[in-house]
Amino acid sequence: MFPETQLLDLPDQRIAYVRSAPPDRPASPPLLLLHGGAVDKRSWHPQLTSFPEHCVLAIDARGHGESSDAEAPYRLADDVIALMDALDIEQAVPVGVSMGGGTATDLALEHPERVAALVVVGTGTSEPEFTDPWVLRTFADWKAAEQGSDLDAWIQVLQRFTAGPRRTREDVAPAVWELIGTMARDTVTHHLRLGQDGLPLPPLPPTPVTDTWARLPQIEVPVLAVGGAFDSSDHQELGRRLAATVGGPGRYVEIPDAAHYPNLEHPAAFDAEVRKLLSGL
Repeated sequence: MFPETQLLDLPDQRIAYVRSAPPDRPASPPLLLLHGGAVDKRSWHPQLTSFPEHCVLAIDARGHGESSDAEAPYRLADDVIALMDALDIEQAVPVGVSMGGGTATDLALEHPERVAALVVVGTGTSEPEFTDPWVLRTFADWKAAEQGSDLDAWIQVLQRFTAGPRRTREDVAPAVWELIGTMARDTVTHHLRLGQDGLPLPPLPPTPVTDTWARLPQIEVPVLAVGGAFDSSDHQELGRRLAATVGGPGRYVEIPDAAHYPNLEHPAAFDAEVRKLLSGL
């Protein structure tokens, strides 16, 4: 059963998160699970009970899940720090997929003293660079569906990342496919705003962290970059580049028979790689 959501009310936002049952003698540091774009904290449900020796938190980013929408400029990494401060978490291991992976890297760059190690899945930094025609076409189709206010088409395009460029829906476990679709639909249902003309208003984007690739050598903590063997070549290369460029020990691994969400498709293999990282801390 998924834990009950806890809400942290701050002056500028509400942050929703779930926390695993605290261990009797928690190992340090806790794990902070950061989801990808258009989904929410439920994408981490297999991992919440996979590390019983650690305190594990899964967090909804602004504009996702049960967290509030942005009303003023913000940075996703700073939102995570706000939660850590409120919960008296001095240092943690951020574990992020896609958008959440970019946030995890931003945390290590902007707040290095708060990060003990880093796990980044399906990306490299918050400034991804794409050249793969499949990826570029998918993003263009996703934008077109958004501008056309076609929710079903928008979700269908998002699900291309669930399968990856070399698979179809039939190759993905139904439970994973349905969960991604449900979370995406809930994101739109709960966070879409309409203008006076009845058309969707774009959400306020986060203020970017800049020069992330050039600054990677500043990251001296252990880094695990994870790719899905069936994810796009661009997403895989972003992870390889991250692991090869950081100043500390970096390792890139691929999870077989998985695309953009290896933690959902093959949680046992994913969790084993994270444990290897944690065992070296």
